[in-house]
Amino acid sequence: MKPEFSASPDEVAGVRIPRTALAMLAVENACAALDPVLVGHARRVFVFAALAARRERHAYDAETLYVSAMYANMGLSPAYAHSSLRYEVDSADAARALLAGVSSCLAEDVWRAIALHTTPGIPEHVSPLARVLALAAGTDLVGANYDAYTCAEREAILAAYPREATFNEDVIRAIGRGVAHRPQTTSGTWSADILARLDPDYCRLNFCGLILGSRWSQPDKAFFAHSHSRRRNS
Repeated sequence: MKPEFSASPDEVAGVRIPRTALAMLAVENACAALDPVLVGHARRVFVFAALAARRERHAYDAETLYVSAMYANMGLSPAYAHSSLRYEVDSADAARALLAGVSSCLAEDVWRAIALHTTPGIPEHVSPLARVLALAAGTDLVGANYDAYTCAEREAILAAYPREATFNEDVIRAIGRGVAHRPQTTSGTWSADILARLDPDYCRLNFCGLILGSRWSQPDKAFFAHSHSRRRNS
C-alpha cells in the first residue's frame, strides 16, 4: 500500500513541510509512482537538506527543495521501465515537466540538482540546491555528514518518517529494479554497485578496458592495405 501523501506532519525537526498546491502534487505523484521505501527516503531527504541549507546559511525555497526531493528518484518508477537514459536524467526530466509554466531558470536549477545528485564531487559546485540535495541523499543512504545533525534532529526525522529495519536491503532492491533493464547507464554511479550485488550476470564497464580496446588501439586494416598498395605501386 502506498503511504498517504497527506499523512506528513506540518513540521519536522523545526522544518515546515510545504503545503502549496505544487508541493502537494509532487508528493502525491511520488506516492503514486514510487516504492514506499523511496517515498520515505525522499521525505527524510527534504528535511535533511533544509537543515543543511539552514546550517550553511543558504537561502532556499522550501517548495522548490521539496519538489526536488520528491522527484529525485522518479526515474526508478515503472513508468520508465523501457528508458535507456540514466534514471537521474529521467527523474530530472519529470521534475522539469512538473515545473512547466514556472520560471525556466528555476526549472533548470531543479533539473541540474536532480540529474547530478548521485554524482560525487560535482553538485557542490553547481548550486546551493544541488549541494544540499546531494548531501541529504548521502546522509539518508550512507550516513554521510551524520554528525552534522544533532541527535534531536535525527530522532525527530525518524519519528516522523521511520527508517525501517529493512531499509538498507529494501532501498537497494528498489534502485536495482529501476536500473536492471539499463545496466549500461550505471557506469561510474552508485547504481553500478547495486547491480553488482543483485545481478550475477552484471559486467561492470572498465574505463581502462575501453581505452585499451578502442578503435584507436586496433590496426586499421583498410589504411594499412591502402598504404601497402601505394608503396608497392610507387
